[in-house]
Amino acid sequence: MLYKHFEEYNMQVTDDVKDRYKHIIEDLGEDTSRQGLLKTPERASKAMQFLTQGYHQDAAEILRSAMFDESYNEMVIVKDIELYSLCEHHMLPFFGKAHIAYIPNGKIVGLSKIPRIVDVFARRLQVQERLTEQILDCINDTLKPQGVAVVIEASHMCMMMRGVQKQNSVTTTSGFRGQFEKIETRNEFLKLISEKLS
Repeated sequence: MLYKHFEEYNMQVTDDVKDRYKHIIEDLGEDTSRQGLLKTPERASKAMQFLTQGYHQDAAEILRSAMFDESYNEMVIVKDIELYSLCEHHMLPFFGKAHIAYIPNGKIVGLSKIPRIVDVFARRLQVQERLTEQILDCINDTLKPQGVAVVIEASHMCMMMRGVQKQNSVTTTSGFRGQFEKIETRNEFLKLISEKLS
């Protein structure tokens, strides 16, 4: 069976953004009629819609779709969740990993939903600080656990390929709610996400 790749886009948005990209490319001094750039405005339009699709998704609803009653009340950690986002200041990518933990309070959530809500908030124009807080608040407000912790480590292309041009810098942000505001619980989480599995 042949591979069929299908993505759905709003055609009016695609056409509007495509025209804007065409003008931007021309304003930068390029020839949009040359072979390599003929379809670039349309591709860029679709890429931008994909990279900002989080505006049209409901992270809380994603969590609610897979919440289950369960008596387990120890820490649940999903670490090394890949994330890709766009810095809202320069519209350049930032990318890295999120580490998320929660302590259930009568309900657990399907593990795949945690990376999905990371994507919902990452696929918007963002700053890392707000991204951390939005993930934290969504889990805390929807699942209502005993506590939530989020740590994000990311590299920002706006620092790497322009501006200060520091290729090895990594930005870390964190947020804690409930039981994770206690230093011993927070330290346990931080220790567990820093350990490598053997």
